Amino acid sequence: MDFFIFIISMAALIYGADFIIQQSEKIALHYNISHFVIGATLVAVGTSLPEMAVSMSASLKGSGDIAVANVIGSTIFNISLVLGTVFLIAKKIAPDRDLFAIDSAWSLFPILVFILMSIDGKLNFVDGVLFLFLMFGYLIFLIGSNQVEEIDEELAKEKFNWPKSLILLVVGFLFVVVGANFAIDSAGNIARTFGVSEWIIGLFLVAFGTSLPELTISIKSALNNNADLAIGNIIGSNVANFTMVLGLSSILNPLNVNLNANFFDIAAAFIVSLMLVFITANKLYNKSAGIVLMVVLALVIQNSL
Repeated sequence: MDFFIFIISMAALIYGADFIIQQSEKIALHYNISHFVIGATLVAVGTSLPEMAVSMSASLKGSGDIAVANVIGSTIFNISLVLGTVFLIAKKIAPDRDLFAIDSAWSLFPILVFILMSIDGKLNFVDGVLFLFLMFGYLIFLIGSNQVEEIDEELAKEKFNWPKSLILLVVGFLFVVVGANFAIDSAGNIARTFGVSEWIIGLFLVAFGTSLPELTISIKSALNNNADLAIGNIIGSNVANFTMVLGLSSILNPLNVNLNANFFDIAAAFIVSLMLVFITANKLYNKSAGIVLMVVLALVIQNSL
């Protein structure tokens, strides 16, 4: 029963986030806010809404391990599974943008900051505020470097309807909030049923679920011969996960982080981030890179379970 509740909760969470992103885009377009600004801010962080809802809910419920493991696991899945899939299915990836020179530092910097902040064993209110400042810096970087996420052009063509948008926004927020609460409760029950830690449940089960929006968007981009957008989306999502998600979660309630006990998983997140830097530095956007990323994911799962 808990598995069923968890699946339904994750579906509600993902669809709710999609409603919020789409209707927010519509409202922004209605007020003539440029596609550039919408893409660089709203859409850039929108795919991290599921992670944010789950981690904040976990923080409020005192399940700090799920909150942190969700971010670590999402980083691993986003790079190994999502990018691995993109590299395997994309016909050609030839980004015009120099991802190594401009973006690669952002795939490593947030996790390094996270490790440094966690040395004392917890993320507190001050750490959370510093994380949010880092997120603000990233948004400034996006705007300054002319890097934007894709806007749904079909939304721009639709006739704007205030009542419909407001209703869908409310429905979206309800789905996200209720879905996150039930996801955390059911995840905790699953952990207790199988005698595994909340960290493992957050690292794999919850993290996989909250990474589905990134997987969907990236596959769509790859099939539309726009795979370079997927790479930017993954980097942006990982930054948002460490800064906005952990930042808000630790502001709500201090999060305990045991670097020694969870060394392998945190190291795995750092290694796949380093692999992303290596891939962009050498422009290894091919099926071989995809296979290597998938193998790394398999090794991480095997060693963590």
